[in-house]
Amino acid sequence: MFEGNETLLGSEISIGKRKLRLIREDITERIVDAIVNAANSSLCHGGGVAAAMVAKGGQIIREESDRIGYVPTGNTVTTSAGKLPCKAVIHVVEPRNGQVKENEKLTQAINSVLKLAQRMNFKSISIPAIITGIFEFPKDICVKILVQESINFIERQVPIIHYLKS
Repeated sequence: MFEGNETLLGSEISIGKRKLRLIREDITERIVDAIVNAANSSLCHGGGVAAAMVAKGGQIIREESDRIGYVPTGNTVTTSAGKLPCKAVIHVVEPRNGQVKENEKLTQAINSVLKLAQRMNFKSISIPAIITGIFEFPKDICVKILVQESINFIERQVPIIHYLKS
């Protein structure tokens, strides 16, 4: 189902009343409740998407991250979004490629994002291809895990009704 990620761009998967879309866009311009920053444990915003979030959203994102400090791999925290069009930024500490059990750590990170979004009552979030940037994790594996874990999470939240024929 997830072979050839480029052909999946623009795809939409419906699960009950919820939708999951794969897109390629500037995450800092997404009009959603929260965007996700694939962060390092110290929540530094030195480069990549994290730096772009601060550049477009303002120093408040960096200041709030600095106040939070250290976050373990796979865990999440939120900051305000500053001037970004979303309501909040969810920072998830991504695993590093080359460590052991990267797939499981990525799965944990994605589930941590989804659980936090649910607790915060966010109805829409944008999640980037976590660990594929500077850590060079294979994008196809990341997309498979991201999509499957999102589907699994949504399905666990939606009650399934079985109709019996009489």
